[in-house]
Amino acid sequence: MYWNDEKDKKAEFVIPDEVIDLAFRIGCPTLPLDHAHALSSALLQALPWLEDEEYAGIHLIHGAASGNGWYRPEDTESGLLHLSKRTRMRLRIPRERLQDAQGLSGQSLDIEGHPLQVGEAEVSLLSSLPTLFSRYVQTREELDETEFLEEVAAQLKALDIPCRKLLGGISHSMKFPEGRVFTRSLMVADLEPEQSVRLQQTGLGEGRTIGCGLFLPHKGIRPVKEPESD
Repeated sequence: MYWNDEKDKKAEFVIPDEVIDLAFRIGCPTLPLDHAHALSSALLQALPWLEDEEYAGIHLIHGAASGNGWYRPEDTESGLLHLSKRTRMRLRIPRERLQDAQGLSGQSLDIEGHPLQVGEAEVSLLSSLPTLFSRYVQTREELDETEFLEEVAAQLKALDIPCRKLLGGISHSMKFPEGRVFTRSLMVADLEPEQSVRLQQTGLGEGRTIGCGLFLPHKGIRPVKEPESD
């Protein structure tokens, strides 16, 4: 008789560290609500290699959502974000650029007249969670949510990522000297660990250095009216 009680087990997934997130402490009481152009310009001037690195990206800075007597401004032209000491400035970079990026610590960036003091940074690996969220995915103004999701599904297919659950969210318009950039938030769910990490590494669409197409882990798929605060 042959008896074997051990069942085949999948090898535990190990998150690769070729691409990482770097979270800087910052000293910055306020920022323009629409700061994509200003932040990108300041960081590309300080770290010009960000533009040429395939996996590099700049996360836009977010404060708290409305609550506790404070309301997030809706006027993107002149509204200001009021930032707490817990707010971080995040970069997504290839690990081989870690030392170069850490050189930002101690510098001061001018974000449309708002001084931003850059402090120490903490390194974190990407996540293997099955649900990812991007606040800004570039799209075209004339596309409705269904058309947007159809284009997203095609892009995911090109990355060899099965399209199981997608949820489109709020739309945004960002102001740039050459014109406006239109975006929509996106949640992607039911990803395998390797697929989740790959989507975070590659992103989706254009505009990584202006905060677009970058994904962060999310606790679960549900309607998103306002992203969770950083």
